[in-house]
Amino acid sequence: MDFLVLVEQPDSRKYEYIEFPQTDTWGLIIPVSDPLAKKKAIRLDDLKDLPLFCSDQAWNGDIKNWAGSRFSELNLEGSFRLSYNGSIFTREGLGYLLTYEHLIDTSEGSGLVFRPLSPKLENRIYIVWNRYQAFTPIAERFLEHIKKDFS
Repeated sequence: MDFLVLVEQPDSRKYEYIEFPQTDTWGLIIPVSDPLAKKKAIRLDDLKDLPLFCSDQAWNGDIKNWAGSRFSELNLEGSFRLSYNGSIFTREGLGYLLTYEHLIDTSEGSGLVFRPLSPKLENRIYIVWNRYQAFTPIAERFLEHIKKDFS
């Protein structure tokens, strides 16, 4: 594998990296027919007593930090490694998915909507490669293109 995308600060002793010019925003995936779908943003009080789906890493990291001392008021119904899998449970009305804004299809007709968390929770995104990586010619071209576009 030539490149990796991370949402946490890479270890600069092991990796070279470039930060994406934009961040990704945390929010809730909601069935379009749910009353929460009418809200512009989701607050911690909105999440209390809801069955929530989230990755274990995010639940014990970003979400825990965001909720602070009120974290124990949240109810993790289940965890997934792939947000898409959690979105199926959400579509079926089994709970709500905490995830990044652009991972799930929430376009018109999808049956789902995304609402950002408030206060806002964002992560920086990095493209990463091994410090002493030997690239194939196509990987080298890709990296040159990324460096040009991200600068």
